[in-house]
Amino acid sequence: MASKGTAVREKILELLQKNTDGYTSGEDLSQLFSISRAAVSKHVSVLRGQGHEIEAVTRKGYRLLRKAELLTEEVVRQGLNTRLFGQCGVHYLPSVGSTNLEAMQLAFSGAPEGTVVVADEQTGGRGRQGRIWHSPAGCGLYVSVVLRPDIAPNEAPIITLLTNVAAAEAVHEMTGILPVCKWPNDVLIDGCKVAGNLTEIFLSGDVVSHIISGAGINVRPLPKRLVADLRTAPCSLEETAGKSISRVELLQAYLVRYEYWYLLVKEQGFALLLTRWKELTDVVGKELTVEVRGETFQGTVTDVSTDGMLLLQSSDGVEHRLFSGDIL
Repeated sequence: MASKGTAVREKILELLQKNTDGYTSGEDLSQLFSISRAAVSKHVSVLRGQGHEIEAVTRKGYRLLRKAELLTEEVVRQGLNTRLFGQCGVHYLPSVGSTNLEAMQLAFSGAPEGTVVVADEQTGGRGRQGRIWHSPAGCGLYVSVVLRPDIAPNEAPIITLLTNVAAAEAVHEMTGILPVCKWPNDVLIDGCKVAGNLTEIFLSGDVVSHIISGAGINVRPLPKRLVADLRTAPCSLEETAGKSISRVELLQAYLVRYEYWYLLVKEQGFALLLTRWKELTDVVGKELTVEVRGETFQGTVTDVSTDGMLLLQSSDGVEHRLFSGDIL
C-alpha cells in the first residue's frame, strides 16, 4: 500500500504530465492537497531525486520536462493503469543475471501473481534453447512477470503467444508502428527483431504452480560488437520510430496490454487472444521449414492450435504439431 506522501507525489506528477505545455502553480498544488508550499517544494524535490526533470519558475510554478527513466517501483506505479500487474510489487535491479531467475526465486518464496521484476541490464540474459539475449545497460526493457494461472500444463505454451501480443501492442502504442509477431516468441519490424520472450513453466505434481514470463524489448541500438553473432538482425524502437522512447512508459504500456489479455484469457479462454495473434502474424498459410532440436519439418502452416502449437502440414498430408522451433 502506497504511503500518503507517495500518493500525493503520484497525483502531483499526474497533474504535471497533463499540463506539460504550461506551468502548474505551487499555490494551486498547495490548496489542492491541503499542504504547505514548503511541502509542495519537498515533494517536487523527491520527484526530481527519482529522475524526473521538473522546471521551477518564480511566479509561474512547475513544469515537467521529462519523466524519469528510473524503473523503480514508485516511478513505474505513477500513472500505471492496471489492477494487478505491478500493483503487488515491482522489483527494480540496476543489474541482474536474469530477471526470469530473480522472478523465479520470488515465486518460490510466495510472490503473488502480477509481481514484476525489471532491470537496467542483464549479465546472463537468456532466450530459448539457452541462447544469449544481449541486455546491455540502458539499451532495452528487460522485464519478467510472475503468473499463477489456473490452466492445464498442456495449455501453458499459449502464454508465449500472449507475451508476444502484449509486446507487439506496446511497441505499436509507443511508436505508431505495427510490428509482426513471428512464431513462437519474436516481434519484428521490417524483418528485424525488436523483441523476444521466454516462458518458463513450473509444475507441482501434474498442475501448473506458476509461470515466469520474461520479455526483452530493444529500445536503443545495441553496440555493434554484440550484433554480429545474432541469428536475426536486431533493431530498436528509437531508430525505427526516429524519436526518444521512455522505458518507463514502455513498461507501463506493456503491463497494461499484458494484464488486458491475461485477464481476458482467464475469463473467456484463448479464442480472442489467438485471433489477435493471427492478426499480428503473417505465418498462417505460409510454406515453412522449421527446425526443432536438430530435426527439420517442411510444410504449410494451416493454423495455430488453442494451446499455442504451430500446425504444419507436410506435402504427404501429415500434420505436425510443433511446440517451439526455429523458422529457417
